[in-house]
Amino acid sequence: MRNMGVTRTDVEIFEKTICFEGFFRLERYCLRHRLFNGDWSRPIVRELFERGHAAAVLPYDPVRDEIILIEQFRAGALSAKDGPWLLEIVAGMIEPAETAEQVIKRESIEEAGCVITDLIPLYHYFVSPGGTTEHLALFCGRVDATDAGGLHGAIDEDEDIKVHVISFNSALTLLMTGKINSASAIIALQWLILNREYVRTRWLT
Repeated sequence: MRNMGVTRTDVEIFEKTICFEGFFRLERYCLRHRLFNGDWSRPIVRELFERGHAAAVLPYDPVRDEIILIEQFRAGALSAKDGPWLLEIVAGMIEPAETAEQVIKRESIEEAGCVITDLIPLYHYFVSPGGTTEHLALFCGRVDATDAGGLHGAIDEDEDIKVHVISFNSALTLLMTGKINSASAIIALQWLILNREYVRTRWLT
């Protein structure tokens, strides 16, 4: 494992170019970095997709032992075997001066019509660092799923979201059969599988 005390002096940026800037931004870097043997790499060119950072939450009802998932169209999944409508967890982009916790509480109401009452931080991870700078903060959130369901989403953002309330066991089946293929949902559900009893004890006592 590389020394975690690595500094920016181990990376030298020769040139940074903005190739495109709109709702998202594409940047091109020419750089070199320190190799594991102490030498420098040759200059390399990398394009990076800059879209900001995000937060996501798995809404879980510990009383009913139910999970809320949302389903929506994703253009990036047009080539998916089962089509571009994916089962996901609630998520949103973090705006300037906004915390990850504020994002998921706002998005939970907007996307799923549910109110988050408690939060457990899970992980902070890079989504795909080979090509994008995006970083995601992941949580498990306590909700009351009694009246959850229906269609939601921000019309001005062209969102068309269907809310599914499913049992823990049903979610496990969807996960194991590959019906859930969104990374944040997979990671959050795998965490809940390992920590379900802890979560229920924490939120029910």
